[in-house]
Amino acid sequence: MTNSAQTGQTAAGVREFKMPDVGEGLTEAEILKWYVRPGDTVTDGQVVCEVETAKAAVELPIPFNGLVHELRFEEGTTVDVGTPIITVDTGGPATGTGAGDASAAQPAMETGAGAAAQVAEEAAAASTETAATETAATGAAATGAEAEAEPEGRQPVLVGYGVGTSSTKRRPRKPVPGAGAPPASGPEAPSASAAPAPAAPAPAAPAPAVEPGSNGHGAARPLAKPPVRKLAKDLGVDLTAVTPTGPDGIITRDDVHAAAAPPETGPAPTAPEPTAAPAAAAAAEPAAAGARETRIPVKGVRKATAQAMVDSAFTAPHVTEFVTVDVTRTMKLVSELKQDPDMAGVRVNPLLFVAKAFLLAIRRNPEVNASWDEERQEIVRKHYVNLGIAAATPRGLIVPNVKDAQDKTLPELASALGELVTTAREGRTSPAAMSGGTVTITNVGVFGVDTGTPILNRGESAILAFGQIREQPWVHKGKVKPRHVTTLALSFDHRLVDGELGSKVLADIAAVLERPKRLMTWG
Repeated sequence: MTNSAQTGQTAAGVREFKMPDVGEGLTEAEILKWYVRPGDTVTDGQVVCEVETAKAAVELPIPFNGLVHELRFEEGTTVDVGTPIITVDTGGPATGTGAGDASAAQPAMETGAGAAAQVAEEAAAASTETAATETAATGAAATGAEAEAEPEGRQPVLVGYGVGTSSTKRRPRKPVPGAGAPPASGPEAPSASAAPAPAAPAPAAPAPAVEPGSNGHGAARPLAKPPVRKLAKDLGVDLTAVTPTGPDGIITRDDVHAAAAPPETGPAPTAPEPTAAPAAAAAAEPAAAGARETRIPVKGVRKATAQAMVDSAFTAPHVTEFVTVDVTRTMKLVSELKQDPDMAGVRVNPLLFVAKAFLLAIRRNPEVNASWDEERQEIVRKHYVNLGIAAATPRGLIVPNVKDAQDKTLPELASALGELVTTAREGRTSPAAMSGGTVTITNVGVFGVDTGTPILNRGESAILAFGQIREQPWVHKGKVKPRHVTTLALSFDHRLVDGELGSKVLADIAAVLERPKRLMTWG
């Protein structure tokens, strides 16, 4: 399971586990919860933490055995992909990336006669320093070696693929009290609480992989550690407008507090924990505003959903058609199947038959199941149906999908839908379950809504809104009778689906729900 993009080497037997790209091309993730603490024993494949990305909440397994040495970040911290988040003492020589052997790795971190002793002392003391989440295990020399060892292009990580070809530099080592000269590797200061005075000159060291003030692509980027960036985000401070006082132009926590405070107010004292100050600042914001407004950071699933909806709404020309249909016979069939032994253990509801009707309509009109390739100017017709079901969760709207739904029997589809919805509500949906969708159903009827004009999921051709089922007067066999009626709305990409095709699909869905026996005669 271990690969060079996930793990690194800090000292003999101590290995790093880096934040992987758990989606496709994601650049950061927030640590929601740690399941281990320093000193705990972990085994290969054991889940050590839960993180939230722009797509979902994901549990991360550790790829080796050992004792937890250090947790680099507190819960609630947003960490860039590729940044070490935990170190584990494996009890033997590590096979870290871009390093030769354990005896050669440590001298590369620091210079001077006392450097090796300082590294050993830090390694022994680090297991008790759980608050040292802002430190890093290696210097710029090790980083440079890793950069040389990694090939061009995206590298496979734990799930999906890593970030692009740009390399990143590690944060510097935190100094040991009573140590001599500071390490010569890396442009950053050893500690976030260091005095604002410039550091004393240090012996020359190998150049870091990324120059100070660069983000790896030539663009200027303020130098600040992840906890400081999070503090600035919580306080609404633009780091590009902050005057750094730390060594080598590093922005400190005091700099952020000073920028956020009124001119007559001095810098706030440095908090002992990386996440204490942001939490306090966030709690103070409503009070400062007189509790008339609350600002909520847009991140994670909600941020990704918002961007996807904007992209879809202003890229694909939407057309929405509506139909109101008598579903009384379908409701009777639902009641009968709930008592059927063959359907025992699965959830039978109207959504199951809407999904089955949609799949049958796609089989009869396969042109609707396609996507638009803008780059190649091609229509990509799909010979499979990954049926998405929109689910409202505490973290926002997500759309996991049932893979190859066209091949599933009614009991299999019922089981898949039940598992999909349960997993989504519990926050355990994986990024893989939300990728590759072709069409989607959004069940707005559960909220007491008759219908809507749903927005397409990016890359899909159609989305069906299923409204609430209500008993209302309806002309049936020449007489007005109370019948179960619902309204369906189908939005489609007009580049792919013209009015005729969209109307045929929607009419077929309505026909099946009106007379569910068509599942057999048409299937």
